[in-house]
Order: sequence, then C-alpha cells, then structure tokens
Amino acid sequence: MIDKRDVQKIQNSLIESTTAFCRTHIDQEYETLCQKLIEKMARKRTVPFLSGRIEIWAAAIVHAIGSINFLFDKSTQPYVSTDAICKHFGVSKSTVAQKAKIIRDMFKMQYYDPQFSTKHMADANPFADLTLVNGFLVYRNS
Repeated sequence: MIDKRDVQKIQNSLIESTTAFCRTHIDQEYETLCQKLIEKMARKRTVPFLSGRIEIWAAAIVHAIGSINFLFDKSTQPYVSTDAICKHFGVSKSTVAQKAKIIRDMFKMQYYDPQFSTKHMADANPFADLTLVNGFLVYRNS
C-alpha cells in the first residue's frame, strides 16, 4: 500500500528541485509546467518517482517538458542544454533521457501538446486552426 505522505514528501522535494532549476536557468512558465507534470505523476496508480533517485526524476521532468518545447534548440529562447540540466542535478545524460522518455510515453506528450506546451509553442502550433469536419481537415473560421 502506498503511503500518501511518502508520495507528498517526494512530490514536494521534486517541485523544490525543478523550481530551483527553472528559476535559475529557464523561466516561470517552465516552472509551472514542471509542477503540473509532477502533480499528474503523483496521481498515477503506480507513482513512478517512488523508486529511483529524486535528482534523476527532477532532471527527467525538466528534460521531458523541454524536449517537447524545443528547449534544447539554440535558435529558441529560452535555451538550455541537456548537459546543463544533467550537471545541475548531478546525473548522467543517458539515465535522464531514458526517464524522460518514460514520462513522455506515460502522458503521451508530443510537440504542441495542449497540456504541456509553453504559450509560445501553443501560439506557433500549425495545427491550431484546423478542425475535423465530416472526416476532412478544414481551417476554422476566425
């Protein structure tokens, strides 16, 4: 049986870790998205972050959100490298990438994700003005 206090304690620790990283290296929007993702993870029947190091999960959460929002693309702002994330949390790139993939798969996260995209990414979504009508994609009337 999962003790809710243990989940809450780890959840709070993850939120503190990701918040500190986002405030130092990224921005408020990423901080909010990371917190939202942690809260969703805590509500899963099998809470994934109950096993493994908190630092790895914190880095993987930032990585998962960043990867669908082009955080690692030097031509976008904000920009942070995977190396910077891993160095901050003191974890290995391969482990973080594996955990981030687990997170993205768990929540079916992808580019232009309506729940986890930044405002900039949501505004840049090329599919935002399309809708399905009788099986055909058409532009919505503005």
